[in-house]
Amino acid sequence: MELKFLGTGTSQGVPVIGCKCEVCTSTNFKDKRFRSSALVTTEAGKKILIDCGPDFRMQMLQNKEEQIDAVLLTHEHNDHVIGLDDLRPLIFRNRKNIDIYSNKRVGDEVKNRFPYAFADVKYPGAPSFNIHEIQEPFTILDTDIIPIEVMHYNIPIYGFKFKKLVYITDASFISEAEKEKLKGLDYLILNCIRKEELHPAHFILPQILELFVELKPKKMYLTHISHHLGLHDETEQDLPENLHLAYDGLEIQF
Repeated sequence: MELKFLGTGTSQGVPVIGCKCEVCTSTNFKDKRFRSSALVTTEAGKKILIDCGPDFRMQMLQNKEEQIDAVLLTHEHNDHVIGLDDLRPLIFRNRKNIDIYSNKRVGDEVKNRFPYAFADVKYPGAPSFNIHEIQEPFTILDTDIIPIEVMHYNIPIYGFKFKKLVYITDASFISEAEKEKLKGLDYLILNCIRKEELHPAHFILPQILELFVELKPKKMYLTHISHHLGLHDETEQDLPENLHLAYDGLEIQF
């Protein structure tokens, strides 16, 4: 299987509009970050999208990806769902609804945010989705997936486990029970918004370093990165061995 990072930035992306800091003006492609999203390719070649934010169209075009077979949603914030309308070309070409998997709260919010996709009489050209509520481990496209419940400030959201890889974004707290699912991993992907100053809804680098020591994954990659974390190459040099910053377009085989 493969996981490709379609985007590794925060809700504002990097560069931030109007910002002249050294990260936002960097010419290094690793400092250019779309909003966070990932694409998992199954052993059978099926494509499972994790989150569908406002950069989805350009992410697909730049990566020369042409198909999405299912969508997993971590939570309902705009930078993770507002691109769902851009699935329309795939829906029309495949002549079938896109299957979306999430907890009930997120599914209800998708219905509220995109009511035209669920209308009894649809406007021509509207997208069409099937919403599936998930709580326990489930299987889609012959792929076993375990939801990992974490806290994003005061709302419970999902990360997802495939084999010995876990993808978690927008977390600020992981319970001891859920940490048990994060032990013995080959790859742990976690959000890290900045180096200093506690954030109410996201991990910062000192917290990540503690989790890296505690959970002992073979490799950890950081995503949902803001310009406050610093230049990619400089920050990467200061990290422990086997702890890395992800960047847009990076692929992991697992």
